[in-house]
Amino acid sequence: MSGEDFYEAPTVEQVIDLIGSRFGGDVTIRGSKARRVFLSAGRERIYEICEYIHDVLNFEQASSVGGVDWETHMQVVYHLSNYYNGVMIEINVDIPLDDLRVDSVTPIWEGANWHERETYELFGIVFDNHPQLERLLTPCDYDFFPFRKSYKLRRAE
Repeated sequence: MSGEDFYEAPTVEQVIDLIGSRFGGDVTIRGSKARRVFLSAGRERIYEICEYIHDVLNFEQASSVGGVDWETHMQVVYHLSNYYNGVMIEINVDIPLDDLRVDSVTPIWEGANWHERETYELFGIVFDNHPQLERLLTPCDYDFFPFRKSYKLRRAE
């Protein structure tokens, strides 16, 4: 069955087979369990992978897009949901500290807009082609990112 044949939602096994055959070495299948698929992907192909997941596999929502600071690198974690069968795909994308950029998925899922803005605000990860990448809660002139492990909290005197 090709991805173009989906009028409903693919199973976990079909998601794994279709993404693996379509993107090959650009995606690592990290595992699966009931209604969950865990992937890793390079940032160079994340937009294309997400577009395929949305357009062909019918995943309707980016439930969350967030950041992780691993000290040696940053990571963007995507949770993509299919409401029809409750399957969720988690994709981890490593971002090097010297180039904190990745393509925005907001053109695919408009609901990713605020998730990406919050991730930018808290971690400093820039989402290229985002329609309005600016801070939500902190002042515009902040020059630090409070969820980075390198950020030191001020002590109360």
